[in-house]
Amino acid sequence: MHGRGPHCIRPLIIARWAVVQLTITFFVVATTSAADEPRVCDVLIRGGTVYDGTGRPPRRADVAIAGDTIVAVGKLDHIRAQRQIDARGLAVAPGFINMLSWGTASLLCDGRSQSDLRQGVTLEIFGEGWSMGPLNARMKRDLKESQGDLKYEIAWTTLSEYLDHLVRRGVSTNVASFVGATTVRIHVLGYEDRPPTPEELDKMRALVRREMQAGALGVGSSLIYAPAFYADTQELIALAQVAAEHGGIYISHIRSEGNRLLEAVDELIAIARAADIPAEIYHLKAAGKKNWPKLDQVIGRIEQARRQGLRISANMYTYTAGATGLNATMPPWVQEGGLRRWIQRLQDAEIRQRVVREMQTDSDRWENLLRAAGSADNVLLVGFKQPRLKHLTGKTLGQVARHRGRSPEETAIDLVIEDQSRVETVYFLMSEDNVRRKIALPWVTFCSDAPTLAPEGPFLRSNPHPRAYGNFARLLGRYVRDERVIPLTQAIHRLTSLPAERLGLDRRGRLAPGYFADVVVFDPATIRDRATYRQPHQYATGVNYVLVNGTLTIDQGKHTGAMAGRVVRRHRQTWP
Repeated sequence: MHGRGPHCIRPLIIARWAVVQLTITFFVVATTSAADEPRVCDVLIRGGTVYDGTGRPPRRADVAIAGDTIVAVGKLDHIRAQRQIDARGLAVAPGFINMLSWGTASLLCDGRSQSDLRQGVTLEIFGEGWSMGPLNARMKRDLKESQGDLKYEIAWTTLSEYLDHLVRRGVSTNVASFVGATTVRIHVLGYEDRPPTPEELDKMRALVRREMQAGALGVGSSLIYAPAFYADTQELIALAQVAAEHGGIYISHIRSEGNRLLEAVDELIAIARAADIPAEIYHLKAAGKKNWPKLDQVIGRIEQARRQGLRISANMYTYTAGATGLNATMPPWVQEGGLRRWIQRLQDAEIRQRVVREMQTDSDRWENLLRAAGSADNVLLVGFKQPRLKHLTGKTLGQVARHRGRSPEETAIDLVIEDQSRVETVYFLMSEDNVRRKIALPWVTFCSDAPTLAPEGPFLRSNPHPRAYGNFARLLGRYVRDERVIPLTQAIHRLTSLPAERLGLDRRGRLAPGYFADVVVFDPATIRDRATYRQPHQYATGVNYVLVNGTLTIDQGKHTGAMAGRVVRRHRQTWP
């Protein structure tokens, strides 16, 4: 355990935990010794192969749940239940933690979280640079105007209020969030390309402090995008120091995943060292074929930092393509001032010519995903705001450019102007060998980097990256069962207790008495992803049951309609 938390509250926490443990011990002893007086629980999962999340070998056992809590794990023949689940031949594990979810808006429109729940996910983590608070009046207006297919009212101001609002509306998974470094920058500076004054930086730090006090997990950044791109290292250290004071972590889409990947990793490590804070890399990758060999050096630098006592880690998704917008093909300077100013500049003939030249030129000064993809045919258009452009969904930028008789760069600019949005885009950037290499790293956890969806309603008006429906099932099916990159025990550990401990969550991520009953029951022999880039709206299969806070939410593969999700807030400082 590391950190600077208030020592005065620790005896009280320890005392309360001792009472909980004593109560649990009494229950387990009573139920295992008084076979002639059967106890009754709410749910009993019988005969499954239990993976408790710790990485220890699995064992055949029953799991008893009362209310929202696991009360016993073992041979529980004497316990009776209102609902009994036959898990013979199935794996029983803690609910999975999605280390980067973009369900912030999708869950406001459909709280069932079906694409993730049907893969065993019971906790969604938000906050890659942008978080749903703290907002000011201008930010609320911009957020409202930017809405496309998904419409929702903005009835909150702080990040904590957003999370509470989401749960009041009804959500099937648990939710938690980092506070976005981009969000607090926009709150104070708008979209300007300049450093904050000392007074402005104090305001940004105060916003972070308020959200940390309300239970945010830490500070998240996304440094390839404007206006996050404009923040220097010292600004990020200043925000991370506030998170460190409250036991949080710093987590980042680092400044480059391509040409300056090594320098970007060095920056993250420097922030961790200067702020004395654990730091994690979002969706670790080496983007662009010429950068694929850099992954070995990245791993070496991270592992050296870990040997030196720094708490550095990463997460990943299990695909060779990333997804963002066409903004990632254009230089950050043209995007200063926000979406409206960006589009206005693109309509200026002289500026447009300069942007096209820079898009066509290799550069280490900014992250150009069109160049990293190697070809406009490796850039897939998947989401438009304007109905008149939706027929282009599923086409590549190269196909649209050829049809229009324009260059890919000019076509990208035209599409942003016509759609009045960044245009949602998938980029094929990574090596399959590198995906396997990252999966094998013991300090890597997993994320979808996608919204949580259902193949119905407004979600069908665009094509998500297939990771929205398949990331976790793909790990367990393709890479664990079929290719044996890592054993199932390790995969479950890295989906459950490892991220829970890393984030300092209270009684999440393990199957043990006293822990919250977030549980997934799945078939290791059949679990698999079905979503593809061309047909992404397809649920994964192989997950039979999911309980969230003790409530059965997936029952025999079907959603029950339960909305038992809660806000999960940072509980303590810890680092495995």
